Amino acid sequence: MASFTPDISIIEEPLDSLDVRSCITVCRQLGADIREEPSRLVTRGVASITTDQILDVGNSGTTLFLAAAMASLSDTPITLTGDAQIQRRSAENLLNALSMLGVEVHSNNGCAPITVSGPWRGGRCCVECPTSQYLSGLLLASSLAPHGTVTEIDVPILNEKPYIEMTLSYLDRQDVEYERASDFSHFRVKGGAVYKPMNGPTPADFSSAAFPAVAAVVSKGKVELKGLDPNDSQGDKAFFDILKTMGCNVSWRDSSLFVSRTGALHGGIFDLNAIPDALPAVSVIAAFARGETVLINIAHARIKETDRIAAMAQELGKLGVHCTERPDSLVIHGGIVRGGKVDGHGDHRIVMALAAAGLGAKSAVEVVGVEAADITYPGFLDILTR
Repeated sequence: MASFTPDISIIEEPLDSLDVRSCITVCRQLGADIREEPSRLVTRGVASITTDQILDVGNSGTTLFLAAAMASLSDTPITLTGDAQIQRRSAENLLNALSMLGVEVHSNNGCAPITVSGPWRGGRCCVECPTSQYLSGLLLASSLAPHGTVTEIDVPILNEKPYIEMTLSYLDRQDVEYERASDFSHFRVKGGAVYKPMNGPTPADFSSAAFPAVAAVVSKGKVELKGLDPNDSQGDKAFFDILKTMGCNVSWRDSSLFVSRTGALHGGIFDLNAIPDALPAVSVIAAFARGETVLINIAHARIKETDRIAAMAQELGKLGVHCTERPDSLVIHGGIVRGGKVDGHGDHRIVMALAAAGLGAKSAVEVVGVEAADITYPGFLDILTR
């Protein structure tokens, strides 16, 4: 959003990760001036989008979906691509919606490389959202469409709803004019917005905080997670409610969240529709829990960096944990985690979850492909070492 602000924004305490660097690279290619200073980014945005470069989003699906929508505001063709995983992740639903709004779209059967070209004419579109990022991209772009443009978005299916609440909170800060149905099934957005500077600290990330918490829980240790906001709207905050239900000690003191375990873990039934990124972390906790844990309503976890349902069932099986895979759920029959050699599937969250599992396993866990952790959490393995 700072990259589409005509003024200067100062973003404090940004995460230095591969995904963030991919986003910065793409924003620079779109014309934003982004200066990296100690503990902050100083950004001057662009008035209009123009580039003759191919935008490389790396491994960042968030960057791909948001940037594809924003690039659709340009009257010149803009192409986006990414790594091998990105080129297997379909954006077809988003691209179909853009086509309904007048955008010319070309892709590899819905996958990158993707080329989009405006103008954004507005009107009405319909988009099913197995990932909330499709809708976030449409909401951001439609607010910056030409003055007088009105975009209506029908949303028959929406997963990860808390992330749309986050997007709307940013639009509210920008005084964007929009209407929405109470169940988020329909939006009407007026174009012509001019974003104000996006100043302030980057909120700490609950989805990343899950992994040191997993390490503490499986090793019966204790961790203090600093800088989190108990009032934040991030969906993955619910992960820590799940830990409580399973028998962990979770408490807040000031801006620190403390997680520990002294007794046994217990299984349960958990709906992860709003927080599919928590699947690898919850799966590992469930592997150490007594009884059966059922993670439901997560078919969309199959279209992340990898098929996370299949991958977690496969890798936990190598550690001696019996799992039952279903189309939209995963059943983990907890008990003893034996140890062994596992594959991170090039997925940062799977790598971190399996590495944390090694702290509580009966014997060593060897994780292949640990470099993927740097996509969102550089230094996580150093934390485990300490």
